[in-house]
Amino acid sequence: MIELNQISKYYPTGFGKTYVLRQIDLSIKQGEFVSIMGPSGSGKSTLLHILGLLEEPSEGEYKFDGQPVQKLSEKKRTELHRTRIGFVFQAYHLIDELTVYENIETPLLYKGLGGSERKSRVAELLDRFNMVAKKDLFPAQLSGGQQQLVGIARALAHNPAVIFADEPTGNLHSDQAHDIMALFRELNQRDGVTIVQVTHSEVNAEYGSRVIRLKDGWLV
Repeated sequence: MIELNQISKYYPTGFGKTYVLRQIDLSIKQGEFVSIMGPSGSGKSTLLHILGLLEEPSEGEYKFDGQPVQKLSEKKRTELHRTRIGFVFQAYHLIDELTVYENIETPLLYKGLGGSERKSRVAELLDRFNMVAKKDLFPAQLSGGQQQLVGIARALAHNPAVIFADEPTGNLHSDQAHDIMALFRELNQRDGVTIVQVTHSEVNAEYGSRVIRLKDGWLV
């Protein structure tokens, strides 16, 4: 599903380059649950952002479902992101001015789904995540755990093949973190969603099927 070949990421600094990632070779199969671990500054989030098409690598090749991502037009990349990929952020990134219902509905509007289809899909997700009673609330009226549930529901709205999660429990207390990780495991095992998460937590990593570790931008 995902193939990285000699992926590097650097930023120009003065007369040289500062590398964040170096010569990453990585293969992720459909249905895996992979955790990316490593110290702060090791390149974990940069790698996840490249995988999620939020950043471009400086060197190397990235293939998603056999397609060389860098050779896709901007339109095709956007379509790939909107139809195949879901992203969950540590800081939730919900739209404050929209209700729970409207936040979950947003990716379906971008996908161009009709009103009845959107209503059915949002209702399904609200029911699954026990958020029906909170559908008309705004993010500021929710707890951190509830906001993250909305973020995950939004990421799932368009039935992505893979979810990329950047420290999804970083702002939650341990009970909330357990609930979120149990949900990810269920999505992976029951629904077959491929999950790639960045985490500092060995406990969270155990929910997945494989751990990859970074140090100073290298896979170790």
